Amino acid sequence: MKTTMANIQNPASQAQQPGQGVFAAVKAKIFHPATRQKLLAFASLLALLVFFSFASPNFLEIDNLVGILQSTAVNGVLAIACTFVIITAGIDLSVGTLMTFCAVMAGVFLTYWGMPLYVGVIAAIVFGALCGWISGVLVAKLKIPPFIATLGMMMLLKGLSLVISGTKPIYFNDTEGFSAISQDSLIGSLIPALPIPNAVLILFLVAIAAGIVLNKTIFGRYTFALGSNEEALRLSGVNVDFWKVAVYTVGGAICGIAGLLIASRLNSAQPALGQGYELDAIAAVVIGGTSLSGGTGTILGTIIGAFIMSVLINGLRMMSVAQEWQTVVTGVIIILAVYMDILRRRRQ
Repeated sequence: MKTTMANIQNPASQAQQPGQGVFAAVKAKIFHPATRQKLLAFASLLALLVFFSFASPNFLEIDNLVGILQSTAVNGVLAIACTFVIITAGIDLSVGTLMTFCAVMAGVFLTYWGMPLYVGVIAAIVFGALCGWISGVLVAKLKIPPFIATLGMMMLLKGLSLVISGTKPIYFNDTEGFSAISQDSLIGSLIPALPIPNAVLILFLVAIAAGIVLNKTIFGRYTFALGSNEEALRLSGVNVDFWKVAVYTVGGAICGIAGLLIASRLNSAQPALGQGYELDAIAAVVIGGTSLSGGTGTILGTIIGAFIMSVLINGLRMMSVAQEWQTVVTGVIIILAVYMDILRRRRQ
């Protein structure tokens, strides 16, 4: 009875409870470690944009911004592929040379064999998925550590690209519509003030699809579970090897898309290109909040990380910083990103 009377006498406190509950939920969401990491990454991106806009008067020119978007599209798609693998507590060092290999295979189908455009597109994605499947089998079935397995695939694919192409670029000059994949602007044709390349549109479509797969499907749940506690997942009766191979296969298919984007951008398949792209992709993933220990990560964070890497590299070039120092900066960023990941894990 006392409780009832107290509630009657203090109706204001009752009215505040729902609002307080919503505020508490929002506060918990904002201060969640994953959310804090994304906010910190986004703030870092804004800070870089402001700094380079003052440091270089040409940084905000339309052509330069379009160039940033183009480079982010390729690195962002590769980073999405890496995100799937890293969430499982794995690593894929072959994404850069796999991208190049898929571009070369597209060149074989389109330029050497004269196949229709859609056949070349499908071939690039299928060969990417096949190579990803091989990496997955090496890791899941043969129990080779991911670092060693994908390092071997990186060298193997680099060699195959050079052998198949005869160490020469394969040009797509006679393939109608190929350059439009990356360089044209569907959005620009509708809104002339926004000449956003198709490559960026493809990046966001891939990101949306990847986000849905990770958060709304059984594939995504098992991907996170593999990184959180693989043994517990195995004891629950799940075919761990099958899902691990599937993750690497999906990552490989996404690398095939990246291969199409960079080949379309250059209007050629450059067989010597690719090695080194994996470092930028992995850095983007870690900067975006995906843990190298597995079990956590978001596609949104990865996209923000990809933009940070592209803006940083482009800004350093605009400031005429030597290429070797750009590499030094990239290495420092990777080390700092991994250290921040270690600190986050300790706090949790």
